[in-house]
Amino acid sequence: MERPYVIIVSEVTVDGKLTLYRGASSKELMSLMDEEAYRYLHEIRAKVDAIMVGCETVRTDNPSLTVRYVKGKNPVRVIPCSTANIPLDANVLNTKEAPTIVATTERAPRERLEKIKEKGAEVLVAGDELVDFDALLPALYERGIKTLMVEGGASINWELVRRRFVDEIRLIHLPVVVGGENVPTLVGGEGFKKLKDLLRLRLRSHFTRGSQLITEWEVINRR
Repeated sequence: MERPYVIIVSEVTVDGKLTLYRGASSKELMSLMDEEAYRYLHEIRAKVDAIMVGCETVRTDNPSLTVRYVKGKNPVRVIPCSTANIPLDANVLNTKEAPTIVATTERAPRERLEKIKEKGAEVLVAGDELVDFDALLPALYERGIKTLMVEGGASINWELVRRRFVDEIRLIHLPVVVGGENVPTLVGGEGFKKLKDLLRLRLRSHFTRGSQLITEWEVINRR
């Protein structure tokens, strides 16, 4: 399969959490990051062709997904959303800042798709009931997207991990513990049940940016 090179990038607590509680904005925990850690994050954004987050992240955090803190071109924003139910006033639909692709399915309401198109975003249908990443990634590659940064959330990370569509994982470690059984972690979903199925990684680099530890991992059993 011809697909983009996929890099998952996320801030995580010591116990692997993404937010303070299910439904909370990740921006609360990100407020613990110093400027150098933000600069690291935006350096990656400036180098990739596209950036992906799920529609739940769009609804909760309302990110712009643009490049700040460093100079560079804004990446294409890719939003997988099976029913296309992202707010029409979401920052990612401000296509004057950067192009946006909303990846959706056959079951998404037609009138909703038309409203998204009116905002200037491209609608890409990939799947019947749920967004099919086996169809989406090659479609992105055909559109010139050769490198894809994924900033979450946990469900999208799982869909990419279980299909072995991840090439790297880069983590900004926050020196706090959140706890909580139902708090989202880096990768959600049903999880792997057998050792032979695990996604295996090799530590490529570790360093600090400001007060944050950064680790960069290469996937060694990717597809």
